[in-house]
Amino acid sequence: MQDAFQIWSLFGFSQLSLKELVMILIGGLLIYLAIKKKYEPLLLLPIGLGIMIGNIPAIVINGKEVFSTDAYSPASPFYYLYWGLDKSIYPALIFLGIGAMTDFGPLLARPRLILIGAAAQLGIFTTVLLAILIGFSPQQAGSIGIIGAADGPSTIFLTSLVAPELLAPIIIAAYSYIALVPVIQPPIMRFLTTKTERRIKMNQTEAEPSRLLKIIFPIAFFLIGSLISQGAAMLLGMLAFGNLLRESGVTDRLARTARTSITDITTILIGISVGVSATGERFLNYRSLLIFALGAAAFVISTASGVLFAKLMNLVSKEKINPLIGAAGVSALPDSARVVQMVATEADPHNFILLQAMAPNVAGQIASAICAGILFRMLGG
Repeated sequence: MQDAFQIWSLFGFSQLSLKELVMILIGGLLIYLAIKKKYEPLLLLPIGLGIMIGNIPAIVINGKEVFSTDAYSPASPFYYLYWGLDKSIYPALIFLGIGAMTDFGPLLARPRLILIGAAAQLGIFTTVLLAILIGFSPQQAGSIGIIGAADGPSTIFLTSLVAPELLAPIIIAAYSYIALVPVIQPPIMRFLTTKTERRIKMNQTEAEPSRLLKIIFPIAFFLIGSLISQGAAMLLGMLAFGNLLRESGVTDRLARTARTSITDITTILIGISVGVSATGERFLNYRSLLIFALGAAAFVISTASGVLFAKLMNLVSKEKINPLIGAAGVSALPDSARVVQMVATEADPHNFILLQAMAPNVAGQIASAICAGILFRMLGG
């Protein structure tokens, strides 16, 4: 019997704790949502599998951990992959890819809509105050608030620098809400607008920006944004670099690599690294539940503030805009813009505002990086 017990103790089943088992089930749920529901599958699938990997019990011999899959353990091979997350290397590479994918033409054709992208960041700072009142430190509160930007790389950047102990729950919350954009945003948009407002048609004939303007713009937003928020220089610089590769016309091969291979590889590394850091001991506690609740509040407030600001613009502007595009001010690119078009089509099947919604959507991408830089300067710089 004793020999049988010794043999059993060699297996991970004998060491699996209840929290680790729960996390493995959570990982399975994320994989289900990614495959069955197609909720942000490029990230939820690797995060889900990473959670399963990270919660396999470590091998301990003579009281020393000799092998682990926990990203925080030096005995884990994932410890070195996690370094790219911890040092914000992966967010920088993702911003490079986003820049290479993004067409800023809709924003340049409608520059006033950049104000909506700025207004939609209100949820960030409102939630920071709420988190501090609840009892989180200012650094932790800033990391929770940035969830309202609906921008994974900015969230990773700020959290890894000022509150790395909360990285796993914050990143999983952020990407969960990004995946749920089609579920969360439409009820808010319908509640805050009338059917008449949702039917507003917008001008479709704005002049196409010149090639020179498209080349100057990424340099301009990098310099202006970085001087406003020095902490955002890396993210804005990589975003501008990727966009220059796209718009210059002489680096097509590099632009294609940035938006495909580099982005795909980095997405895999982020997902796995976040997953293996989400162990039961680190993730399953009341603070994680509070983070998810506050993250939801940040996302709702950001969506609502964008819509309400668009309505405010209509009060002072002769040319009316469809207030639905305010919801695209969060930087869930391009999902929020697609959701805006979906809700507009429900009210009027002949109303096409996707192109106009892309303007605040890409403005929100820039604004989220600037907000992350401002919070870093205030909390950790």
